[in-house]
Amino acid sequence: MSMVYKIQAGATMPALTVPKVGGGEITIGSSAGWQMVVVYRGKHCPICRTYLKTLDRLLDDFHAIGTEVIAVSGDPQEKAESEAAEEGWRIPIGYGLSVDQMRGLGLYISEPRSPEETDRPFPEPGLFIINPEGRLQIVDISNAPFARPELHGVLNGLKFVQQKNYPIRGTTE
Repeated sequence: MSMVYKIQAGATMPALTVPKVGGGEITIGSSAGWQMVVVYRGKHCPICRTYLKTLDRLLDDFHAIGTEVIAVSGDPQEKAESEAAEEGWRIPIGYGLSVDQMRGLGLYISEPRSPEETDRPFPEPGLFIINPEGRLQIVDISNAPFARPELHGVLNGLKFVQQKNYPIRGTTE
């Protein structure tokens, strides 16, 4: 059996910087407060588009509990910008996540099935919630677009974590 790197709940989130749609950069793991990072497969994925639409609708709810939300893909600038413009997303969108950065996050990585799908390896979905201490409070990594956490449940769970000072789970080796 082949083993790959798994990012550990409770670990310090590795700081990663990627370019941001609209200019500037996004640094994952640099927030002074709560931060939620959604890694999506890219413009070629209709399930990702639906997921990000839901996330965009919940953006104000996440902000109301003091949580910065960002979404990141391995797409090139042109694809990320065109999709964000088509959808009118308010979520800050990062792009150009490298294969090394994907590996550093412990993400599953897929090759395109055809040149029409995309022209490069891309990450499968991941969701990371980083607490104000910079530690990974919640980690969810999938190897397929069909399995990802339901965002209303994530929002309610994060409210619970914050209100009850709920500990980081899954840290026993």
